[in-house]
Amino acid sequence: MAKKKLLIVDDTPINLKILNNVLCDEYEVILANNGHEALKLVPSEVPDLILLDVMMPEMSGFEVCRILKEQESFRDIPIVFITALFEEADEARGFEVGAVDYITKPFKPAILKHRISTQLELKSQRDALTRKNIELEEALTRVKELSGLLPICMMCKKIRDDSGYWNQLETYISLHSEALFSHGICPECFEDEMKKIETMD
Repeated sequence: MAKKKLLIVDDTPINLKILNNVLCDEYEVILANNGHEALKLVPSEVPDLILLDVMMPEMSGFEVCRILKEQESFRDIPIVFITALFEEADEARGFEVGAVDYITKPFKPAILKHRISTQLELKSQRDALTRKNIELEEALTRVKELSGLLPICMMCKKIRDDSGYWNQLETYISLHSEALFSHGICPECFEDEMKKIETMD
């Protein structure tokens, strides 16, 4: 199973080294030393989670987070701030711009790993729910395709599709739904067939 991909963004090389050493055994780690570099890496790498320092020159972590959350392609990537800021207002601002968690320095490796794992699991569950919703919408669309007025031959019971071709009833339904067929004979048809056999005798 492929490792989950983490993007770590911090302007202090020693912090990048420590975080990389703590996480590289369990995750594929990508490093960026400023916000601009991080924004360039995200489209090509598409990380599963971003660890983002808040206090960086030129572009703060808050700004990087805000930019990513404004882009539909990347807004679902969980962002966890790692920072030395302790003020409640700073933590509140982190959540306001879209972060999912806020870890203060110095961090404990075991706690950091646990919180990363938790956020990745939550993302996995959200992604699964999104896929289920898409599948449900597709199923509803297929049902709607069968709910309108269908041209059907009164003699052979073939159905005319949107392209003007006539299809066997079973073929048409199979193409527009997930229904499976099992063949049998109804009581009325069975009785008719028996009469035909008796007549032949």
